[in-house]
Amino acid sequence: MNILIVEDEPKTVDYLYRGLTEHGCTVDIARNGIDGRHLALQNNYDVVVLDVMLPGIDGFGVLRELRAAKQTPVIMLTARDSIEDRVRGLGDGADDYLIKPFSFLELLARLQALTRRNRSQEPLQLSIGDLKIDLLSRKAFRTGRRIDLTAKEFALLVALARREGQILSKTAIAEMVWDMNFDSNTNVVEVAIKRLRGKIDIPPSPRLLHTIRGMGYVLELRPDETDTDEAP
Repeated sequence: MNILIVEDEPKTVDYLYRGLTEHGCTVDIARNGIDGRHLALQNNYDVVVLDVMLPGIDGFGVLRELRAAKQTPVIMLTARDSIEDRVRGLGDGADDYLIKPFSFLELLARLQALTRRNRSQEPLQLSIGDLKIDLLSRKAFRTGRRIDLTAKEFALLVALARREGQILSKTAIAEMVWDMNFDSNTNVVEVAIKRLRGKIDIPPSPRLLHTIRGMGYVLELRPDETDTDEAP
């Protein structure tokens, strides 16, 4: 599952991120309503976990703007156990509602139930040029040849592929693929990128994994291989 969490409480963010990534989910984080709205509208998620009380724009405002543009499933979180809030959220288009504190296993079950409803619309494979990623078997292929990837390398490849053409910073990659407390000032991201590039970008196939100087990395098929990439 590709999930967006819009939540400003650090302990809740850490709790959800750790649990969901351990269950194989790809997770983006927004810590305020403005960033949450931007990510929810710009990207395609399987489900959005949306807190009600947020800085910038509250969860109800984010939900209304999201529903005006797309029908991504949304589970709302709130510490206020009031019927009025639940009715308001469901009336604005929320698919489910969960009261804090909640069990992670209950949240996971509800997320899985929501995504099952849209299973026929979920891609089972990601493709970029001749690179094929099978999300069910967790295998990747280039020109039909199986690519031998570690679990972290596969998670890194999926994170990049789900955001094809989008530049991801080292910090963003660290949050998606590694622990939330990961120190992005180390060279772990660069080393992982270099290893992944060595496995997927093998001549004569065109390069797909590019380094954008001073910004980060992007996975995309370019019509012209001439670019301003830097090592790694």
